Amino acid sequence: MGAVRERLPEGRYGRPADARADRQLRIAAVVVGTLFLAVVGWFGWHYVAGSKISAEVIRFAVVSDTEVQVHLEIRKDAGVKGVCTLRSRSEDGAEVGRKDVRVDEAADRIDKVYTIRTTARATTGELVGCTAP
Repeated sequence: MGAVRERLPEGRYGRPADARADRQLRIAAVVVGTLFLAVVGWFGWHYVAGSKISAEVIRFAVVSDTEVQVHLEIRKDAGVKGVCTLRSRSEDGAEVGRKDVRVDEAADRIDKVYTIRTTARATTGELVGCTAP
């Protein structure tokens, strides 16, 4: 004869250990997921709402072996001061020039050409980023 398996009466002994573990795992997953979404939402809001100054490179021109001109458009809140960092790279990707540009003008839109001095021939003029105190 084969093994006879007895079935326990339902509800008499509570949930089996596997069901309790599954329930705890689901609760932990929901808590961790909610915290993750809250953190991502906070960083996203802080990035969008906290950004008081931003800029965009319109064009750049390599003028000589030691100079690059970068046409930069800066947008900011009225009265905000800050610094935008520009850099220039050579053909192999090495940084050959860097310049911090102070943004002190009262206007909310600044359209200017800045010159970066380089240590070797550059192939790019890039915006690293802008910060406001």
